[in-house]
Amino acid sequence: MAEDVAGNGVPRLRFTEAAVAKLREVVASNPRPVAGLRLWIAARGPEGFDHGLTLVEDGRPPADHVRVEADGLVVFVDTRDASYMDGVRIHYQYKGPQISGLEFENPNPLWRDPLALRVQELFDRSINPSIAAHGGYVNLLEVKGTVAYVELGGGCQGCGMASVTLKQGIEVAVKEAVPEIAEVVDTTDHASGSNPYYKPSKK
Repeated sequence: MAEDVAGNGVPRLRFTEAAVAKLREVVASNPRPVAGLRLWIAARGPEGFDHGLTLVEDGRPPADHVRVEADGLVVFVDTRDASYMDGVRIHYQYKGPQISGLEFENPNPLWRDPLALRVQELFDRSINPSIAAHGGYVNLLEVKGTVAYVELGGGCQGCGMASVTLKQGIEVAVKEAVPEIAEVVDTTDHASGSNPYYKPSKK
């Protein structure tokens, strides 16, 4: 088992027998050799964490990830998420076709940084319910110093009004509710969004 994440940055993960069997089946069915799995926090919200888990093919190791060996599986965990992955338990239960069936039990708090927690509470209480009417949502990725890094999703990804929503809506609300935050930075890959009106700026 990996050592405590607090000691060397490696989170302790546990896969149940059912999860190991299913994931090995998925790996074996992949047409190309697989180096391992990539595990990350896709979002945070009132229901807790949303986790992402995908295959990593040989020759394509993800950057800025820590390598974890758990229950015979190799897992790459986003360095930014490592401390929030310690103690995560992954189980599998068949729930029907086209449904992953993977279940994640994460014992960690949504945020340990009080500033990040206040921003998250604002998103959950006010901002996300508001932009959900337009099919969008915003995820808080992290807070560094006085800067909050976010990612827009749903109808906001690739939307030509995303910058307006961020600067005139989200950032204004965040600065008002959490005055310690000086800037909100959008890290979204808008070029891959589905909105046809978006055109990447040329710099």
